[in-house]
Amino acid sequence: MAQNYMTDSKDQNPSEIKSPPALESFIGDEGKTERLRTPKEMPVLPIKDTVVFPTMVAALTVFTERDLKLLNQVLAGNRFLALAAQKGKDLKIAKQSDLYDHATAAVVLQMLRMPDNSAKMLVQGISRIKIGEYTQTDPYFKAKVTVLEDILENDMETEALARNAADQFIRMISLAPSLPEELKIAIVNIDSPSRLADMIASHLNVSTADKQQVLEAINVKARLQKVTALINSEMEVLEMATKIQSQVRSEMEKGQREYYLRQQLKAIQEELGEGDERAIEIKELTKKIEDAKMPPEAKKEAERELNRLSKMSPASAEYTVSRTYLDLMVSLPWSISTMDNLDIQAARKVLDEDHYDLEKVKERILEYLAVRKLKQDMKGPILCFVGPPGTGKTSVGMSIARAIGRKFVRISLGGVRDEAEIRGHRRTYVGALPGRIIQGLQKAGSNNPVFMLDEIDKLGADFRGDPSAALLEVLDPEQNHAFSDHYLDVSFDLSNVMFITTANILDPVPPALKDRMEVLELPGYTAEEKLFIVKQFTMPKQLKEHGLTVEQITFEDDAIKAIIADYTREAGIRNLEREIATICRKTAKDIASGEKKSVKITADQLNQLLGPIKFFSEVAERTTEAGVATGLAWTPAGGDILFIEATSMPGTGKLTLTGQLGDVMKESAKAAMSYIRAKVTKLGITFKDFNKYDFHIHIPAGAIPKDGPSAGVTMAMALISLLKEIPILSHVAMTGEITLRGRILPVGGIKEKVLAAKRAGITTIILPRRNEKDLVEVPENARKEMNFVFVEKVDEMLPIVFGAKEPGKKKIFSKT
Repeated sequence: MAQNYMTDSKDQNPSEIKSPPALESFIGDEGKTERLRTPKEMPVLPIKDTVVFPTMVAALTVFTERDLKLLNQVLAGNRFLALAAQKGKDLKIAKQSDLYDHATAAVVLQMLRMPDNSAKMLVQGISRIKIGEYTQTDPYFKAKVTVLEDILENDMETEALARNAADQFIRMISLAPSLPEELKIAIVNIDSPSRLADMIASHLNVSTADKQQVLEAINVKARLQKVTALINSEMEVLEMATKIQSQVRSEMEKGQREYYLRQQLKAIQEELGEGDERAIEIKELTKKIEDAKMPPEAKKEAERELNRLSKMSPASAEYTVSRTYLDLMVSLPWSISTMDNLDIQAARKVLDEDHYDLEKVKERILEYLAVRKLKQDMKGPILCFVGPPGTGKTSVGMSIARAIGRKFVRISLGGVRDEAEIRGHRRTYVGALPGRIIQGLQKAGSNNPVFMLDEIDKLGADFRGDPSAALLEVLDPEQNHAFSDHYLDVSFDLSNVMFITTANILDPVPPALKDRMEVLELPGYTAEEKLFIVKQFTMPKQLKEHGLTVEQITFEDDAIKAIIADYTREAGIRNLEREIATICRKTAKDIASGEKKSVKITADQLNQLLGPIKFFSEVAERTTEAGVATGLAWTPAGGDILFIEATSMPGTGKLTLTGQLGDVMKESAKAAMSYIRAKVTKLGITFKDFNKYDFHIHIPAGAIPKDGPSAGVTMAMALISLLKEIPILSHVAMTGEITLRGRILPVGGIKEKVLAAKRAGITTIILPRRNEKDLVEVPENARKEMNFVFVEKVDEMLPIVFGAKEPGKKKIFSKT
């Protein structure tokens, strides 16, 4: 296998084999080579990475033993051989299929043997040939060849192609530093279009496959067209390279020019006594670092960054990053705190002014102030307010900050999915920023604000990390004294911050995070509480926002109660406030237009102002038929009532459940049916043919998913009512989990369920015996106005739900 290899024989000490006198006369006289007779059979030498063209002289190196044997045989004979290019570069031993069919017949002019057992030879192409049948493969290739004559058309197009190729190649020589200027003279002196195309192709920096296509082009016109295309392609590359080099040189010259001008400006400023702005800037930053009173670790990092900044050029991209970091470090409230208002009575007054009820929350804040008054270095509490929407969770945080006398910072965590939102980005990233915690402290300007993390149950997680995991350090009093933000890269003390988080439900909050917070529940409001809140808080606020006075608009209590009952159904007061705002807007329009001077809102006017009634009390209507029972349910937005319906039809005893129920609720229904079928006689049911009828239990609002065991007794009562054909009293609602033995187990959410029942007009509630302790959390007015019955077994409920006065059964009593 041969390679194109140029060398200077003076640097070596090889044995030299000169060409015989018969061939020496052909060196440098290309016209005479055409008169040599090419044998019809000759050895084939594979060459790689190059193509030898006719009349061209090339230096080749052979390494392998097979090629050396071929060379020895050639030198011993007529010195003719066929040079065939390989199709692949990485072939160590070429096969017949690895060689191109079109090759070049060449004569060996000279050979040099090297000390490393390789040989270098000088060859000259004679003519184009096509390799036919291989007559020998071992120890080297030998094949029959056919000489290919050029097809030359001496017309104007051929001459034009030749001139264009020569001119383009001469331009290319001027652009390519690797091509010698002497080539221009050689190109100009070539008269033959065929030799011109071969000469140009041999000096182009193109692939072996492209050169092989030129070699295979027998038609000179087609050969010139191919060469012209290759020249144009190479010219585009060379022109682009020249343009890039020019741009780089221009940028370097521009940078050097700016440097010299900057140095001259510096010298002029020093001469005029104006001083160095950089020095003034560094001096100001040094003073700010001292005034910030940072901890030793943070001060050391700031001074190190300032030292780096002083050595940077203002034109550097890193300069802006470093300066932004230092500006943040000196602006953080490392040692700035606000003085707490420790007057407990004054704080109580502020809390009462802003919010009605919320006794647990207010009591907890006053306890904190009392302990803070006795112990100055007390750590800030981590509170979590949980409750339905519209109950005042966010606004109570602002009220707490006002009562204590601290700055208030609020960030919303709803939809946050990136951990960097909490911990910040590392400064290695472009556009890096500190996390929201550090940004909030910078905005507050003190290290002990009331920091509200709103909607903590709406946090998400994806490939960018889990923000709730990042909050584990923030909301842990034992760890947050050394909170590490990725952008700051130093610890910041958060132990003085009072963190308050809010959530509608705690289920989505990870247990580890939930464990770090003190949970305070904010329940929904009763109608009486809403009436008081509207009169004391909502009404003055809406009148102020709409530019009205108490002389211009007044609300009757009956009107407010009607809005609460007929136009809103919620645990909070957000929609109630929205409806009152609607009335205020309509009144403001009438007063501004001069139609009225003052307005008194009554219940009869609501239909005209707010439209038709949105919510009806359908308890009495829904429970007038047998097979319907009123149950109580807990939802994230507060409590609600459920109308559970049961019916039967001829069938095979199958039980069907609908209403988008969860697995636990379906199992409760099956347990209720099994209990009823097992205790037919005890329950006073005369129905016997269970296997001849199918039973269907449906819970309306079928688009809403429902689950949980607390509807077990309600489904059992609906089935018992169906089988007894006796309707359940409309003012009775119930909740509890049922077992196969008919026992009633305790459930959760009693407070929310009771408030929902009160809003719906329920007067009697049946609860499991073990839930009696939970009535402490129910508002006092609800306990006084409603009757509560506590039972342990299903059969104890029968006289209550059907109104029968059966002896030995527990009677309804009022819990006061």
